[in-house]
Amino acid sequence: MSWKATRDGFGDSIARLGLEDKRIYVVDADIGKSCKTGAFMKSCPDQYLNVGIAEQNAAGVAAGLATCGKIPFVVTYATFGSMRMGEQIRQVICYPNLNVKIACSHGGVTPANDGATHQCIEDYGIMCAIPNMHVVMPADYESAVALVEEAAKLEGPVYLRFTRDAVPPVYPEGAKFEIGKAVWLREGDDVALIANGDTVHIALEAAEILHAEGIEATVLDMHTVKPLDREAVEACVERCGKIVTVEDHNIINGMGAQVACVVAQCGKGKMKIMGIQDQFGMSAPYERLLAMNGVTKEQVAEEARALVKG
Repeated sequence: MSWKATRDGFGDSIARLGLEDKRIYVVDADIGKSCKTGAFMKSCPDQYLNVGIAEQNAAGVAAGLATCGKIPFVVTYATFGSMRMGEQIRQVICYPNLNVKIACSHGGVTPANDGATHQCIEDYGIMCAIPNMHVVMPADYESAVALVEEAAKLEGPVYLRFTRDAVPPVYPEGAKFEIGKAVWLREGDDVALIANGDTVHIALEAAEILHAEGIEATVLDMHTVKPLDREAVEACVERCGKIVTVEDHNIINGMGAQVACVVAQCGKGKMKIMGIQDQFGMSAPYERLLAMNGVTKEQVAEEARALVKG
């Protein structure tokens, strides 16, 4: 199976959904080429609105569409969708709990050579703090296709985060997902590796390294950061008592922080949060940026090994 960006999964899924359900609209902030809405624009021209480089206006337009029974997807980059639109998302989408989806490409450090201004490492931490918002990050192309469909079915605001760069396949075609329920990709009793988005394949590769050493790791795809699958985390605490979280997001207020809250409330267990350190990115190849922050299969395996042997 070939590597594909999750933004490609969004583009293919939304184009199909638009033909199937005329309530689905795309509100584009003049960034359709990068966010893969070209096919939707051609096949569903009456459901496509390009408001120009005016993200805050896009949020307002989408809110208005939602009040008329439409299912709008605002499409832009993660930096703009989470921060430039932040007030509008809070006030006119989440406060009235409208059925608006914010679909953002270029999440995490996948913009790579575009540099720190385009690398959004704060987005789903911001979105998690807003009541009524659901926060979802697919791991690969197939999960993106499926989770976009699930977001369209769900009544209420959803923030969807996609990668710019291609990522390895994790799921077979037609895999099923439920927003709010983690996927158990591998089971082991020694340590749990909980990842999301473009780091899921890193966790799986780390588990293979550990397996060769006789350490068996559970691997969870925590594709929904909010609402977090608390039952899955609690099960990992009971089964392993040791958890390593891995993500392409600031370690402050990211997925790992959400998991840590659950672990703390369990009153037992040890964990390590791995992700982008509390610093801005820089212009460099994607894999190098991850490595500079310790997010590699070798380092994940090392941290897991230390927990098991500690």
